[in-house]
Amino acid sequence: MPDLDEQLRILRRGVEQIVPEDEFRKKLERSLHANRPLRVKYGIDPTGIDVHLGHTVPLRKLRQFQDLGHTAIIIIGNYTALVGDPSGRDETRTKLTEAQVEANARDYLKQVGRIIDLDRAEVHHNGDWFSKWSFLKVLDLMRHMTLGQMSAREDFAKRIAAEKPVYLHECLYPLMQGWDSVEIRADVELGGAEQLFSLLVARDLQQSQGQEPQVALTMPILVGTDGVRRMGKSLGNYIGVAETSENQFGKVMSIPDEPMRQYFTLLTDLPMPEIDVLLASGVNPRDAKEALGKAIVSQYHGAVAAEQSAAEFRRRAAGEDPDEIPDIALSADKLDAEGRVPAPILIKELKLDSSTSNARRVIEQGGFNVGPERETISDPKALIYVSDGLIVRVGKRKIARIRLV
Repeated sequence: MPDLDEQLRILRRGVEQIVPEDEFRKKLERSLHANRPLRVKYGIDPTGIDVHLGHTVPLRKLRQFQDLGHTAIIIIGNYTALVGDPSGRDETRTKLTEAQVEANARDYLKQVGRIIDLDRAEVHHNGDWFSKWSFLKVLDLMRHMTLGQMSAREDFAKRIAAEKPVYLHECLYPLMQGWDSVEIRADVELGGAEQLFSLLVARDLQQSQGQEPQVALTMPILVGTDGVRRMGKSLGNYIGVAETSENQFGKVMSIPDEPMRQYFTLLTDLPMPEIDVLLASGVNPRDAKEALGKAIVSQYHGAVAAEQSAAEFRRRAAGEDPDEIPDIALSADKLDAEGRVPAPILIKELKLDSSTSNARRVIEQGGFNVGPERETISDPKALIYVSDGLIVRVGKRKIARIRLV
């Protein structure tokens, strides 16, 4: 293992809070002295199936612990997901079924494996213990929390003040998350800044069971590609881990300048002095974004794909078509007697947009053109003459060559 100072330098990067910090230092010192890896926990509730870069912030920190010789422990919250994490929420989460959670969990691990070395990690499902509990055991757990403590947490307090309901099952969540730490004897737990309450509940529960309490490391909330709101699929401002290298790179290039330091710090391993140089005044932000895009894409697709994505983006930015244009079949039955089809329908049939209403907006905004001359079609009522091999373009990154069938 690297020495204490080197571990602290690596592990403190991008961390919002370490609670308590003096205990964290002592745990690392004892770990080095006894040559005993720390047990570092991160819990994931499989409430969806798309892991995006916002999810990777604590996962990357967990990988850093792994690379320093510590034990990564992933808790798949198949039972906490049935409750729904209330942290940072202004309303109750939608109820999921056990079948939905189980299906999501399988895909989650596949995506998480892009970041964590699962062969060197422990993976547990908290249903392995909670499914065996009696109702009396649940009552015993609830005796560790008062109504005053629960209602004082910021998210619940806001909902109560706004006269929005807080359901009793939601109050179980932090206790369940905390008990996970008891079950796996966690030394450290990672989580988002909004989860600090639950992370500290675990300390009390561990002490009640005669265990040394864990240390909480909280990570900042990553803003999305809009540079304002937290990254999330529902907001359409996310970059998915499983997306193609071209999509990942293009989305990075679209972010505003302001969040670049956060992205560099939380999503890459580039040394901070190198980041300072890239973000210095007088440096073209486009060059910094390209370096950021390459660093991120390299992690999920490799360095060669990152270079190819950057070259492809430059070519498209210069108005050139990509070297490889996907062929998409279009049934001749979709054309009228003169070989024409309404522009919005053409875009939807080629799956270049999800609906004709979206396609109409793209057309009205000047984002649709066809043919070698790149004729811009701005009338959503326009009829497009379609010939085999016609190239159509939607926005900056979507392109297709029509193959009539």
